[in-house]
Parts: sequence; structure tokens; C-alpha cells
Amino acid sequence: MDIILSNSSGIPIYQQISSQIKGLIINGTLKEGDALPSMRTLAMELRISVITTKRAYEELEHDGFIESYTGKGSFVKAQNPDLLREENLKQIEALLAQASEKAKQSGISLDELKEMTEIIFGGTDNV
Repeated sequence: MDIILSNSSGIPIYQQISSQIKGLIINGTLKEGDALPSMRTLAMELRISVITTKRAYEELEHDGFIESYTGKGSFVKAQNPDLLREENLKQIEALLAQASEKAKQSGISLDELKEMTEIIFGGTDNV
């Protein structure tokens, strides 16, 4: 599992891990029933504390992405399509907030931003 951590991002390491694993589940790279590396193995691979990987896995379990079994490990949980959609919407909203802020800073109007979005999305036929 390729997880890339950044010490300079300002995002806690456990959140970086959990968001990247969520991304792998959402995009289908990790499928229902796939085993995740043990907390200890992942900690060794990433050269971080086991406590950090434990916190990431707990967050993933709390959010309904994985299930953990004592002595067996952690596995990708069957995903509710509504949950996946909601997670995608949350990520899109965050990206659009960044784009909107950048547009405001650059003096780009809402109409220009909408036009750019339509072009990037593939035209008004897909809206």
C-alpha cells in the first residue's frame, strides 16, 4: 500500500493515513474484504509510531470504512453507496472551496468560475 506522508502539510499524520486509505477504498483500489497491513507493519513501513497507525485505523473504523477483529486484523468493510457518495461530496466541496477562494484572490468572477467549471466538467450537456 503506497501511503505518502508529509511532515510539512499541517495535517496530522493519522489523518493523512486515514484519508489516503479512504481514497483507495472510494476509488476501488481496495475492495470489500481486502486485508489492511497490521498496525505494527504499517507503522514500521512508514517509520511512525504504532499509536499513530492505531488512531488512523480507529478513525477509518468509526467512519465505516474498515472493520477490525482481534487477532485477525483489519479489513475493508462493504461500502454503502450513499456513504461513498457523501464522502466524495465532502471532498469535492473542500476542493471547490479552495478553488473559490483562489478565484476571489485572483479577481475571477463567479460567472467566469462557472464557465471554467463547465468546460472542465465537459460542457453544459453533462450538467
